[in-house]
Amino acid sequence: MVELASRRPPTLPTAEWLTPLPPALRLSFCGGAAAQAAAAAVWGTGFSTTACRALVNGSRATLWLGPDEYLLLDSRNVDGSSGETGTFNALEQALADIPHALVDVSHRQFAFEISGPHAANILNGACPLDLDLRAFPVGMCTRTVFAKADILLWRTAETVFHVEVWRSFAGYVTGLLKEIAAEF
Repeated sequence: MVELASRRPPTLPTAEWLTPLPPALRLSFCGGAAAQAAAAAVWGTGFSTTACRALVNGSRATLWLGPDEYLLLDSRNVDGSSGETGTFNALEQALADIPHALVDVSHRQFAFEISGPHAANILNGACPLDLDLRAFPVGMCTRTVFAKADILLWRTAETVFHVEVWRSFAGYVTGLLKEIAAEF
């Protein structure tokens, strides 16, 4: 049996504006309307037809990444228990006869939250997006860059951002965030 790698998030700098998020089940999903309908019945969260938007139901979220491409997030059952495997297997079973791609990418990345009145300014220190609330409203999500690292950015509240980062970029991204935040 293959042993699962630890899902502990990397160590982050201590700061009131930076909060590590608990491990989560992360599934990369690609599929058309039929696959989305079948997956939604099992996943319990719909699939946005509006570009760059997230839909949330309880601990589960579906983030639009591109036409027919989504990141499925679930903060429950992420300790390697049968619940996590059961979720993946249930989705695969529902999608068995429908063209799709479903890959567990839970070990690849981790997440943290940047919050507070300077959250958008801190992120804009190395992220080229316009993070004004009118341009990047609550519920919007997208792939982007933070300096030279790829990130997934999701605004979950007016002054709160959920950031997904590949584990290999943890020190780089959080170190740069800490340097930028020193100005505030």
